[in-house]
Amino acid sequence: MERRSGDEAPTRIAAVMATVRARIAGRSLASGERLPSVRAQARASGVSVSTVVEAYERLAAEGAIRSRPGSGFFVCGPSAPLSLAAIGPKLDRAVDPLWISRQSLEAGADVLKPGCGWLPATWMFEAGLRKALRALARADATQLADYGTPLGLPSLRAVLARRLQSHGVEASADQILLADSGTQAIDLVFRFLLEPGNVVLVDDPCYFNFHALLKAHRVRAVGVPYTPQGPDLAAFAAALGEHRPRLYVTNSAIHNPTGAVLSPLVAHRVLKLAEAHDLTIVEDDIFADFEEAPAPRLSAFDGLQRVVHIGSFSKTLSASVRCGFVAVRPDWVEGLVDLKIATSFGGGRLAAEILALALTDGGYRRHMETVRARLAAAREEVVRRLAPLGIEPWLRPQAGMFLWCRLPEGVDAAALAQRCLAERVVLAPGNAFSLARNAAGFLRFNVAQSLDPRVFEALGRALRG
Repeated sequence: MERRSGDEAPTRIAAVMATVRARIAGRSLASGERLPSVRAQARASGVSVSTVVEAYERLAAEGAIRSRPGSGFFVCGPSAPLSLAAIGPKLDRAVDPLWISRQSLEAGADVLKPGCGWLPATWMFEAGLRKALRALARADATQLADYGTPLGLPSLRAVLARRLQSHGVEASADQILLADSGTQAIDLVFRFLLEPGNVVLVDDPCYFNFHALLKAHRVRAVGVPYTPQGPDLAAFAAALGEHRPRLYVTNSAIHNPTGAVLSPLVAHRVLKLAEAHDLTIVEDDIFADFEEAPAPRLSAFDGLQRVVHIGSFSKTLSASVRCGFVAVRPDWVEGLVDLKIATSFGGGRLAAEILALALTDGGYRRHMETVRARLAAAREEVVRRLAPLGIEPWLRPQAGMFLWCRLPEGVDAAALAQRCLAERVVLAPGNAFSLARNAAGFLRFNVAQSLDPRVFEALGRALRG
């Protein structure tokens, strides 16, 4: 016999309501669309029909849905704005990547940010940027005020083509499209290659904004365990066979968050598997200028046939002067250009002009030599200061700003982050980077942002608490 709604725990009614609200917020239920029948929703939710009836009635009372006698329940009003936080299960905000980004971006000058993903402003190429700005102050009106060309500033694309060649990536300037940032470059590629419901492979752990971008495109991400040499090849092959993914998104040089470097052997095997399964690879290479020695690039081995190469300079030149780029096979350029015009029209010409001047300034090479030396010293210092706290690196990176660290046994990174946040220290808990959420005992440290003694004092108090 069917139970009455009064016999159900109120949380079950609330859970059904939350599920419907999330589907409306995530636009999988559009304005005017019919909701699942009460019986179908009851089966899907594992509750009684009367529970669903009560949940639907309460949602109707709120004005979220409406009843049409004899037809069912329908979504009211215009489509709700997209809510990434509402898509999928609710996460503890301490391990939500959007929460980490917002805490880091909104933090005042008195907040320490060892969990953020960028260098301190004083480590950036300030002198070169000021020099470029002075030069552009004397430029003609077209350079200062006009739209850029569809592909982007020719002089900067020529510089980028030469830089890619130094990493073994053969791409003409006409195969390079400028974007407003590395993130926008990846977003353009996702728009170009993905359809809702596609599957995309990501490293586990990986840069957490990959998760958010893929969620925004309504595709399903599948994680592949990452090793010190690259993706676990057995797991990679198994995921290809089981899920038939459209894309694989990764960092080849200086992996985020681990600091690992792809080995040539793993790179060749990944490309062989990609060819066998008609997989396209998106290679995010925004940390290239931190390298002490060039690491293998999938795009170099592949010749940009099934690998898309992404880059930007927000980590080394300026996060304020936003400009990224995509290097792709020639027959994909026109489609990406059309998408760029549709979504951002002409792009940021002034930013491109500034970067072209800064990158061709001889001081940039010397500046990056200094930055690499400072990061090497910072990695050693942070490892030394974490050791008494029982926090150890998963591996010792040879370059870059990140340390992927294992916490003492039984310590939960999310809880630790909450305690440190109360002391105005923003950490990056491991599960924000892990699709499988199996990194609860890890933190990512940005060594350039971790040199203040207060970081370690706060960590020590939080670990004792």
